[in-house]
Amino acid sequence: MPNLFLSPSVQQYNPYINGLGSEEYYMNLIADAMEPYLYASGITFTRNNPDDTLSQAIALSNAGNYDFHLALHSNAAPANLSGQIQGPDIYYYSTSTEGKRAAEIFQENLKVIYPDPNLVNTIPNTTLGELRLVKAPSNLIELAYHDNLEDAMWIINNINVIARTLVLSLTEYFGIPFVDPY
Repeated sequence: MPNLFLSPSVQQYNPYINGLGSEEYYMNLIADAMEPYLYASGITFTRNNPDDTLSQAIALSNAGNYDFHLALHSNAAPANLSGQIQGPDIYYYSTSTEGKRAAEIFQENLKVIYPDPNLVNTIPNTTLGELRLVKAPSNLIELAYHDNLEDAMWIINNINVIARTLVLSLTEYFGIPFVDPY
């Protein structure tokens, strides 16, 4: 049975453009919606605590024996481009073949549900802590840009679809059947 560390954002200070919540709030809603799919598909998991720091989440992940570390985030563009960028970005540690393989699976499945599949990207990275500092293969997924109204509304209106797609991707990565609990 695969074992996942699920790490939704701890960034409550990152507000959505519509003022209806934060990055931490929506990423935890997605993680909540993932749970029935994870249970049904036979993936055990541990979640970070939203009140913890990023360092504490990384330490908790490294204290366990996880097959994969999945960090869930939404993005914001630099100030000069605020509201102008869209699309999911799937980050993986640049030297991790497993991380890259998982990122490509997430990319293909997110292309099916994101309004413009051409904007779904995989990006190698060596600086993000949840890629560089965790023991398990990992991806950090910026699901869309929360400073862009269309992207923010896409996240808000598609919590369950996103959750289902993420777990479907995990089952493909682990090579196990996806089971829909509904």
